[in-house]
Amino acid sequence: MRIKELAMSRIRFGYQRIVVLLQREGWQVGKKLVYRLYREQGLQVRTKRRKKLACQNRGKPEPAKTSNERWSMDFVTDRLQDGRYFRILTVVDQYDRSSPGLMAAMSFSGAKVSDYLDEIARQRGYPQSITCDNGPEFCSRSFDAWAHLHNIRIDYIRPGKPVENGYIESFNARLRDECLNVSLFNSITDAKEQLKLWRQDYNQNRPHSSLGNLAPATFSKAAVRPDKHRENSLSNAKS
Repeated sequence: MRIKELAMSRIRFGYQRIVVLLQREGWQVGKKLVYRLYREQGLQVRTKRRKKLACQNRGKPEPAKTSNERWSMDFVTDRLQDGRYFRILTVVDQYDRSSPGLMAAMSFSGAKVSDYLDEIARQRGYPQSITCDNGPEFCSRSFDAWAHLHNIRIDYIRPGKPVENGYIESFNARLRDECLNVSLFNSITDAKEQLKLWRQDYNQNRPHSSLGNLAPATFSKAAVRPDKHRENSLSNAKS
């Protein structure tokens, strides 16, 4: 656990420097043991990097324990009736599986993604971290600067490993099956309106098997109540 903590806080340190830090703290460990545990956790430093990113992470993040703690994000592509392709930025909360937002546009940039996430955050606040792939919009300097400004950690999945972002992959499959494949979009404005209605129904009404067949909004409310009840109980006990 300590090896992982050090690697997460010092993202460019290799195992040998971590050995030194551990020994400074009093751990009686050698290079072979640290190297084995270091590799088992998948903490190896990538030697080739495309860009300098301030908010990248190493290692597998812990599961979300509350709503709005961790988001996942990706793009989906579809076509208008006139044949033009457009893209949809999809965002999902890893804890309650709700969709904080769906944005349709003909094209995206890192700045456009950041602006839309600001819109979402004005309604529900910023997450602690966002999991996404290594697409150019998510690796752009403008997006990285935005994440750094708001103290949001970006958990990049490994190239060719979409299973590492399973929450958004599952959500995108539902979006494709239940909305995109059964709808015709006359314009980008029409697509935005239909996506808005589908997202509202998904969050408020659609049963989710991983949530005990509750809708995300219902699950989120049910998860909050025990905490409030506990706070009231503690308050009564103190009084």
